[in-house]
Amino acid sequence: MSNAYPAGAPRSAERSASAGRPVVDLRSDTVTRPTAAMREAIARAEVGDDVFDDDPTVHALQQRSAALLGKEAALFMPSGTQANLCALLSHCQRGDEVLLGQYAHTYRYEGGGAAVLGGIQPQPLAQQSDGSLLLADIEAAIKPDDEHFARTRLLTLEDTWNGQVLQQAYLDAASSLAHRHGLSTHLDGARLFNAVVASGVAAARLTEGWDSVSFCLSKGLGAPVGSMLVGSRAFIDRARRQRKMLGGGMRQVGLLAAAGLHALDHHIDRLADDHRLARRLAEGLSALPGVQVTPPDTNIVFATLASGQGAALLAHLEADGILATGLLGLRFVTHLDVDAEGIDRTIASVRAFLRSPERA
Repeated sequence: MSNAYPAGAPRSAERSASAGRPVVDLRSDTVTRPTAAMREAIARAEVGDDVFDDDPTVHALQQRSAALLGKEAALFMPSGTQANLCALLSHCQRGDEVLLGQYAHTYRYEGGGAAVLGGIQPQPLAQQSDGSLLLADIEAAIKPDDEHFARTRLLTLEDTWNGQVLQQAYLDAASSLAHRHGLSTHLDGARLFNAVVASGVAAARLTEGWDSVSFCLSKGLGAPVGSMLVGSRAFIDRARRQRKMLGGGMRQVGLLAAAGLHALDHHIDRLADDHRLARRLAEGLSALPGVQVTPPDTNIVFATLASGQGAALLAHLEADGILATGLLGLRFVTHLDVDAEGIDRTIASVRAFLRSPERA
């Protein structure tokens, strides 16, 4: 049977709570709420008008982000989708082509923005189980300089894939291959710092071969809003113009930039806690009969049921006050608002589902 279960629309915690216990929300690390300390940082933020480029807290966040990645400049963006779109529009002209994965977020889950708004042709390539593209496939997809073809201009990859981290040697080889053929490179680093913590590789080294990088502040780092786009100063100047055209110019946004700074100061190292909880969940689920689990490197656990009853399990979990999703298999994401008790509740609830008489 198919493993494509209903994705699960957002639901209120009140409707999902079970017996007065707190909801265990494992749908995504985007559901995190600002901590008390982060709210204090927001309240204290010094602000200005960022469209006039005079918000000091935004400046501080951008400088900090660029320094962390060893790049010249950075730009605060409302969302990861806009950060990626601005990157593609800044690297490519109309009629150019971007090489990316068949299931890449920039291809599959961002509304076709590069094609709709930029006239950029996506060339999706088959992905391996770790999310990588075969180097031979990348090279074969690069079009010759011929009027019959779109101009291949950009390679984009994701640094984590379904909870797995792309290996540094592969990232280096892929970016080197692209540059040898005159392509620019963009790394969709939505969970960049999960990769940093899991691999032990510094962010500047991990992104060394990439002309631009996006990373999300509102996933595991726990900020309420925002992503960063990082690259050379000339690239960021182009991206700032693209952001304006896309309606992404923001005013006293230092309030949100302060949350991002707090996240970079206090929430990177603690991602290791999320990874430990994900391993705890993966080990607990894999010990149950009929459950197949992909061991995670980071904070995302994918599982399938041999019985094909994923949709029924999601409904059972929701009734038990536990939220998850199931678009391409059962998906559980740990984050700073989940603790060990919540993980153990989840394992116990799945066990109860599998043992119920109607499942026998």
